[in-house]
Amino acid sequence: MAKKNKEPKKITKKLLNKYRLVILNEDTFEERISFKLNRLNVFVMVTITAIVLISGTTFLIAFTPLREYIPGYSSTSLNLKATKIAATTDSLESIININQKYYKSIKKVLTGDVKTVEFDIDSAIQSQKLNPEEVDLTPSEDDIQLREEVSKEDKYSLFESEKSNSGFSLFPPVKGNITSGYNVNDKHYGIDVAVPKETPVKAASSGTVIFAEWTAETGHVIILKHNNNLLTVYKHNASLSKQQGEQVKAGEVIALAGSTGELSTGPHLHFELWRDGYPTNPTNFIDFEQ
Repeated sequence: MAKKNKEPKKITKKLLNKYRLVILNEDTFEERISFKLNRLNVFVMVTITAIVLISGTTFLIAFTPLREYIPGYSSTSLNLKATKIAATTDSLESIININQKYYKSIKKVLTGDVKTVEFDIDSAIQSQKLNPEEVDLTPSEDDIQLREEVSKEDKYSLFESEKSNSGFSLFPPVKGNITSGYNVNDKHYGIDVAVPKETPVKAASSGTVIFAEWTAETGHVIILKHNNNLLTVYKHNASLSKQQGEQVKAGEVIALAGSTGELSTGPHLHFELWRDGYPTNPTNFIDFEQ
């Protein structure tokens, strides 16, 4: 037991033994600076110095731009730019996808590659395999209560407005004899109107030119986009007077009729009317006869 008690005392005594650190002039051996030290003080000073260095280095790396010079760390501005570029890339990718779908629909209009869809209520019921007599159309209590609340709100509404469901009117692009009519079975999604060469072709309605180019099969083609999801197509023109992106008014001259393209057999205008992505018989809305 005595030996065990002496060992801690020896360690404590060694830690507290005093030493002097003297700095001398090498030429004159004159004492310049001297420090009184012991092992405990040296240990404490070394520990504190190490903690200060580690804390300072951590602060510089975490909160100052100096970390940019350390391999593996990037600047804040660079991260912001990378984030903006990534967001811009996503936006551009979505816009490109939308434009590609839009161009594909225009390509279908130009090539006539369209599948018609026959749809009526009988086919819908048959496809769902439902018997209308077996369907319970009795409103529930929640439905009745909701209808009463809505009717009360509408009754005292000062801003009640009606939505007009009026149709649309179109201007005849040319006047002449129809030599070939609308025929879905033959994939002839428009009509051919015989007119003299260089007859002015007019816009059927106000809209925007979305296509005005030359094609091998149909010559000079111009396509207009109108309200109500309408597209009008004018093919086999001798020349075009409007460019893509221009705004036109109803009745404004957009081209001169001709006989351009491989599929043309004489001066005429091939006119197509599309609504919601499907072809429509133009004679249902426009009188082409002189």
